[in-house]
Amino acid sequence: MANAPHVFATSEADPALHATAADGHTVHVEPSLLGLAPFQWVSIAMLILLLVAFFGAKVHRKVAGGLDSRIAAIRTQLDEAKKLRAEAEALRDEYARRIAGAEQDAANMLANARREADAVLVQAESDTTDLIARRERMAQDRIAAAERAAVDELRARAALAATRASRDLIAQRHDAGADRRLVDEAIAAL
Repeated sequence: MANAPHVFATSEADPALHATAADGHTVHVEPSLLGLAPFQWVSIAMLILLLVAFFGAKVHRKVAGGLDSRIAAIRTQLDEAKKLRAEAEALRDEYARRIAGAEQDAANMLANARREADAVLVQAESDTTDLIARRERMAQDRIAAAERAAVDELRARAALAATRASRDLIAQRHDAGADRRLVDEAIAAL
């Protein structure tokens, strides 16, 4: 203990603090004032200080008021915390309901989408069948029209060919005298 404080001691003790007992031993004598020891004076002083503080300065009211205000503030904070907790639980429950509702909505939307897709598929098959039938009828109508046009063209060509052949035959077999006879017969028939 190199740094320990050095205590000064005297070789002689204060004779006022020591007394000699009847058996010859030295006894330590405590100082006293009015028959009271120092610790008793300290206790009395503390009691007087506390009495003055509590009754004279009314510190107890201030202390009690401070404690009461602190208790009220803590109660207010506890009430706010309870309200916040209740709000948080309500929000949690609401979001849980929303999530459950959203999951149900998603399942319903998926089911509706599947039904609509099936309906669209059935409608597309029906439309495709109708379209094929229409196109087939249109093709048949075009073929029939082409056949009629070909027959009409063939008839027209046959009529033209027959007319030319008749003209050529008439031109070869009829002369001016035969023409007069035909005109005379036509006039007579009128």
